[in-house]
Amino acid sequence: MLVLSRRVGESVVIGDDITITVLEVRGDVVRVGIDAPRSVAVNRAELLRELENSNRTAASPSDETVASLSQALRDRTT
Repeated sequence: MLVLSRRVGESVVIGDDITITVLEVRGDVVRVGIDAPRSVAVNRAELLRELENSNRTAASPSDETVASLSQALRDRTT
């Protein structure tokens, strides 16, 4: 991991087409601006983790749900 110190208004350039600029520092909160092509996904890490957890939960139904579906299928074939 590269660690840099930047002041408000200073930027970091990644590759040829991504620029990250420090916009404001207030206490322990830093606002950054990210200029990147639309083809580059820019997401907050905590939202990606939340989405991953949500997808994992949705893909793993509860035992009760599986039992209910199994019963419905058995009832349908009789």
